[in-house]
Amino acid sequence: MSPDPIWFVLPPAPLTIPAPPPVPAPDMVSLTIDGNAIDVPAGATIIDACKQLDIDIPTLCYLETLTPVNACRVCVVEVEGARVLAPACSRKVEAGMVVKTRSPRVDLSRKVVLELLGSSVDLSTAPGLQEMMDEYGAHPERFQEALGSASSASSVASVAQPVKDDNDLYVRDYSKCVLCYKCVEACGTDAQNTFAIAVAGRGFDAHISTELDVALPDSACVYCGNCIAVCPTGALMAKPEFELRKAEQWKPDEQKVTDTICPYCGVGCTLSVHVQDQKIVKVTSPFDHDVTRGNLCVKGRFGFEYVNK
Repeated sequence: MSPDPIWFVLPPAPLTIPAPPPVPAPDMVSLTIDGNAIDVPAGATIIDACKQLDIDIPTLCYLETLTPVNACRVCVVEVEGARVLAPACSRKVEAGMVVKTRSPRVDLSRKVVLELLGSSVDLSTAPGLQEMMDEYGAHPERFQEALGSASSASSVASVAQPVKDDNDLYVRDYSKCVLCYKCVEACGTDAQNTFAIAVAGRGFDAHISTELDVALPDSACVYCGNCIAVCPTGALMAKPEFELRKAEQWKPDEQKVTDTICPYCGVGCTLSVHVQDQKIVKVTSPFDHDVTRGNLCVKGRFGFEYVNK
């Protein structure tokens, strides 16, 4: 009887992971900004180049996570040889471009834009706007006085209107809206793809509206609150913050902000929890986080009330 054969099991061959193909170096563009020579990748915008030089460009409608819409015109700069001022948020750099970010022409343009906004819109809850007004010497009241003296009307034309409070999560105060389009972009292809809101009307009648101007609960809104996150003026505001501001109890300087992970699902969204007087009063998310880029769902942004009970 022949003996049983002896089997030898060879170890598996080591797994070889192919190296990724080399990433070609981007084409660089040379330009000059405020007398500083700089090289930036082709396709970069003027505001991208300014960031590399730590040059501050004021903005209202611009956000890194959204498509530039050139609406506010606060970020305009002067490009040598150009007939008009250029929006730094969307104008691509060009070889040999010479840019001035604080020329007298630029400062005057920004000043007038801020004055026009402040003369018709309530900017009292817009972070940093008053400091921007002071920096450029903007006095919105001069337009209000001129309009008041030229008109027999008892009130100056503005976008003042009642606050829209038709749901339990956030309010809409369009008297503070500067038509920056950020909420429209966040609700559209840049983030949520819900398309619940858009700009309706033209000229002075232009305003943010739901489809067919229906009430928010009857619209396509899913209450993610991503429009609130990008609003630069407080025209869109979560209900807890609105109620605290109304009671003059909103104290942002006393709030403690702690980052944590949302417990509702496995995506891993980062939550920045704002705590005031031992209660959660607001939840946001960092714009520079790779998972969320500032966006959350309805549960992540608003589902914290049970903690306060």
